[in-house]
Amino acid sequence: MDVTPPATGQGQAPAPGPVALPEPQRLGGLARLAPAPMKVVLNWGRRYSLWVFNFGLACCAIEFIAASMARHDFMRLGVIPFAPGPRQADLMVVSGTVTDKMAPAVKRLHEQMPEPKYVISFGACSNCGGPYWDSYSVTKGVDQIIPVDVYVPGCPPRPEALLQGIIKLQEKIARESLGERYGHRAERPSTAALTSGLVTPPPAPGTAAEAGGEGR
Repeated sequence: MDVTPPATGQGQAPAPGPVALPEPQRLGGLARLAPAPMKVVLNWGRRYSLWVFNFGLACCAIEFIAASMARHDFMRLGVIPFAPGPRQADLMVVSGTVTDKMAPAVKRLHEQMPEPKYVISFGACSNCGGPYWDSYSVTKGVDQIIPVDVYVPGCPPRPEALLQGIIKLQEKIARESLGERYGHRAERPSTAALTSGLVTPPPAPGTAAEAGGEGR
């Protein structure tokens, strides 16, 4: 059987050759394994399995608790409240007044959360200091010490406002690219880079500082 293509006559265009398909976009550190559709699956899983680490500091924490109760029930949105600790949490909800004395603890717990991690600032005090913005001891917003993804205004906000903030965060996660978020890092951060500048660890036993104190 002859499979030779027929010769093209005068005025006939040659048969088109094979068209190369574009290279699919890749995903972050899994560039060799995960094509672009995998990003949709990973983001879908992350947006509907948010373990919350609640940092309740004042009256906004009561509204957070109300949002987790049966009437509002934010677990139907895929949000799991009250993670055992920061190392098991994906989302930190800072609800209440952040004082300068409490700021190092907020930052330290945020640093203990694994990546990717998100923060919702819940209430006017957490957003900008609220009615205490001119106080000598109140931090002018939790975004002064940690990055914030979603701000929920109000003093205090209703539980419905927190539900809307969670939905906005889920929309952000759905269109997020982990490659763009983490791909620019040439190397893993060092231990010194992860150490908070707000908290100075106590001196180790037998150091020069302790020896000097004993001498006095």
